[in-house]
Amino acid sequence: MDEMNKKINWKSGSFKCITFLLLIGCLLAIHVFAPGVTENLCHLARGGNLKETTDYLRSFGPWAIVVSFFLDVLINALGFLPSIFLSTANGVIFGLPLGITVSWLAETVGVVLNFFVLRYFLRDEAEKLITKSNNLKRLDEMSSKGGLTAMALARTLPYFPSGILTALGAVSRMSARDYIIANLIGKFPSTALEVVVGHDVVNFRAHMDRLAVLTTLVIIVYGGLLYHRKRKEKKSS
Repeated sequence: MDEMNKKINWKSGSFKCITFLLLIGCLLAIHVFAPGVTENLCHLARGGNLKETTDYLRSFGPWAIVVSFFLDVLINALGFLPSIFLSTANGVIFGLPLGITVSWLAETVGVVLNFFVLRYFLRDEAEKLITKSNNLKRLDEMSSKGGLTAMALARTLPYFPSGILTALGAVSRMSARDYIIANLIGKFPSTALEVVVGHDVVNFRAHMDRLAVLTTLVIIVYGGLLYHRKRKEKKSS
């Protein structure tokens, strides 16, 4: 038993160390390629001005894609800043295929880093919270059994606050492996939709038909989810 506890503690310590090093590496990369980015990032995230964002990224020339990637990683790793403005800018600057790929991979890396920070640095507090609540206990048990599928489906929702799902995954019993796979799968359709819609809003006249179809699709998806939730609430009451 002592040997097993040592292995668990060693594994947890290793994850903490790796997470810390990855965050430091991300910050160093941003500092090298985009010095003074903190002030610009907060300004761009608060304002959401697309022209300012695209002009800022284009100012880095051939390094724009690298800067955009690490900025997107940082935003999602922090968990409280919106990244939709950057996804739109990626689609406008790099085109849809490359813009979607960059945004998808960067957002996935970011939420995985956020997951590790929450789980391995704040897990003890989360465990205490779970033991005090029967609802959270049930949620924790459910996430350990079908967590990958549930998280993947939840991540497919566009424009949904990313930090909430990350926190939910971090306090659950879901394995890190399942969380990473779920986000790689679920993040792709939601990120792709955000990039395409943002791109088409900017180029409204050229892509009016596609934008109308995508907007209708988003309304149907959210409308269906809202209907399902209300129906479930009526049955339980």
